[in-house]
Amino acid sequence: MRYDVESQCNDTEPQTFTHTGLSTGILEGTSLGELEQAIMNLLWDSTEALTANEVREALAQRQDSESAITTVLTVLGRLSKKGFVTKDSSRRPHEFTAATSREEHTVKLLNDVLGSAVDKHAVLARFIGGIEPSDAQHVRHLLQSRDS
Repeated sequence: MRYDVESQCNDTEPQTFTHTGLSTGILEGTSLGELEQAIMNLLWDSTEALTANEVREALAQRQDSESAITTVLTVLGRLSKKGFVTKDSSRRPHEFTAATSREEHTVKLLNDVLGSAVDKHAVLARFIGGIEPSDAQHVRHLLQSRDS
């Protein structure tokens, strides 16, 4: 897959670079499958730890189909190995919580994508060029606060 992106990062003529796609594994450990994402959304939305059965029941309410408890346990185990979920094994049944906040996860994704870019300045320029004016103002404020 090829992408041509104009760079608007400096005062010279816009440059074009070609990116042939992200190398494999760039988002390894940070990207989530559909069921993993659904489970993480439940854990992020919850104010307390959830058992696998509570996760299964909540998923059934949000989705059109029910997942088997073994499927939920398998996915929770994978999420735990990836570092997304913490498991309290001291209690029966085991309880699961999100290891980081939704915002921390999103920041990690953004940093991983930006870190994989061939031309970070072009990516940032395109990103900033596509955000709402109120968000751009907020970014300006954050940068000024950081630099002062």
